[in-house]
This record gives sequence, C-alpha cells and structure tokens, in this order.
Amino acid sequence: MLILLPPSEGKAAPRRGRPLDLDALSSPGLGTARRSVLDALVELCSDNPVKAMEVLGLGPTQAGLVASNAALASLPTARADALYTGVLYEALDFAALSPAAKRRATAGVRTTSALFGLVAPGDRIPAYRLSGDATLPGLGSVAGVWRDALGPAVEETLGGGLLVDLRSGTYAAFWRPTPDLAPRVVGVRVLHEHQGRRKVVSHFNKATKGRIVRALLEDGAKPRTPTQLAEALCRLGWDVEQGSPGPRGTQLDVVVSEL
Repeated sequence: MLILLPPSEGKAAPRRGRPLDLDALSSPGLGTARRSVLDALVELCSDNPVKAMEVLGLGPTQAGLVASNAALASLPTARADALYTGVLYEALDFAALSPAAKRRATAGVRTTSALFGLVAPGDRIPAYRLSGDATLPGLGSVAGVWRDALGPAVEETLGGGLLVDLRSGTYAAFWRPTPDLAPRVVGVRVLHEHQGRRKVVSHFNKATKGRIVRALLEDGAKPRTPTQLAEALCRLGWDVEQGSPGPRGTQLDVVVSEL
C-alpha cells in the first residue's frame, strides 16, 4: 500500500543539519525535474525578490521566506517527517509512531511536493516556500513539470499494491492515475455531518486524514482493494461509504460528526 499525502504550507525550519543533497533523495528518477524547479526558484528569489513575492503569493511581512528560498542549496535540512507541520501532520504525529509503524511509513508514505515531486519520510530537505499552483519564470507551472515526471516515480514506488490518494486538488493535478491503474486507486473524502447535513470542512478533512494514516500504519493493515480498505477503516472505527469504481479509482467517504 502506498499513501500519498499533500504537503503543508507550514514547515519547521531546521536550525542545523547538512545541506540539501538532491542525489540522496528517494525516487532518484525525479532528479532532473527536481533540479529544474530548484534552480528556477532559487534564481527567481535571488534575482528578483519583488517578483518572487508576487509569484509565491506572499505578503509584505513574509520577505524572509524569499531570502530563505534564495539560499535553499545551503540551508540546513531535516527529515521530511519532522519538517512538514499543519493539521494533517499534527494528527499523524510521525514522531510518536511505534517502531513498526515508522518502518511502514518509510516504505509506504510519500508527500507530494511542489519542489521535490515525491518525498519520503526520511528524505532530508530544507524548509521551502512553493505552492503547487505556482508558475515560475522560465519554467512554467510546477504542476506541468510534475505531470511529465511524476507518474513513473509513483508507479515504481507503488509496485503491485493499493494506492491511497489523500492529496488535495492542487497536488492531485501533478499526476492522475491512468485507467488501467484505477482498480488499485482509492481517493478518500472526509465529510462533516451536522444536523443531517454533510459538507467538506478543511480542518476536519485534514485532521481525519492524518488520523486515518496513523491508524493504518499502527494497525499494519494491508488492503489490496478499495473494498478491503473500506473494511479496514470500518474495523478501526470510522463510518465509511464506498462509491462505485471510476476511471480514476474508487472514492471512499469517511463521515465524521466531531473532530
């Protein structure tokens, strides 16, 4: 089973650690694309900080993020499972996983990144600012870069297992499963039910997805089909409704009433 996560905008900037080594990251086939995006981002932030603020969607108090991006090649790095913060990652809480669950995460969890494509929990990366909907001068949209590169890396990491896609819409656009892969793809949507009405609420969505990943890692479940995943989540205490298979996979709705 491979679980794909979105990144978090918030990151814990490492204070010490060796600098970035692109060749040491997992999924080495992404090396060329990673270098292209990194070089374009560093060049923009070094040569035109004002334009960088606009491209990165930053406000006047966030100029320090541009300066950090300009120095990405020399900044200290940390493991990705300690670097990404935010609601989903707080709920997942990599640091508190059992040793067995950490091993499962190393093998079967990847974060989709606008800068690095795919990131494994143990990959050492610097804190960066780059959103998935950004367009970099001289390069184009980062989503376009990854659409051309990400598929083989995802499929290589997936092997013959089940893909559990928890990415947000922006990062889902980086790569979409092909119809032949669809029987082994599950998308998960979290719906908040209140007074008989259901809707997607960002906080509930992110927190519940983090808890789902944590529970699956601790449980050691090895679902091979969407139905088996739905059964595992039900066993672990969630209210799950399974949709019909489609050309992009099967959607599971997890219905929650409280956080």
